Amino acid sequence: MQICKDSVVTLSYTLTDADGTLLEQSDPSISYLHGGYDGIFPIVEEALEGQEVGYECTITMSPDEAFGEYDESLQRMEPRHLFPQHVKVGMQFEGQPEGADEDETVLYTVTEVTEDKVMVDGNHPLVGKTLTINCKVEGVRVASEEELTHGHVHGEHGHHH
Repeated sequence: MQICKDSVVTLSYTLTDADGTLLEQSDPSISYLHGGYDGIFPIVEEALEGQEVGYECTITMSPDEAFGEYDESLQRMEPRHLFPQHVKVGMQFEGQPEGADEDETVLYTVTEVTEDKVMVDGNHPLVGKTLTINCKVEGVRVASEEELTHGHVHGEHGHHH
């Protein structure tokens, strides 16, 4: 079967930075709903369109094609009392960016903790980086109606969150 809109694609992959440092790899694979459902980088989805099981490719993505450029507006200094007593650098919290819709959330990472303030950053850790993905198509199947309705892949035994 060829990869097309509304198919479930299973990939094994590695993700490296511009220096070739391994940042992430599938263990053993991931699956996404193909066809504009935001399950994978659009440039990767475009390269996989029409391909079959066994296809391998290497794609280098500029920051704009990956996680974008650094956005200073996603960095915030918050009062210390808004956080748990044990807050420390590296912890993550969901929050709403200023001026965002009610349902829009960002994952903020704590970057600094003082006696009365906590600095958080909502930028993805790989923002501003050129990345290379090496991937191999391990499987392709038609998406179920339930997957299409929900806009994402479900596990072997149906819907799980």
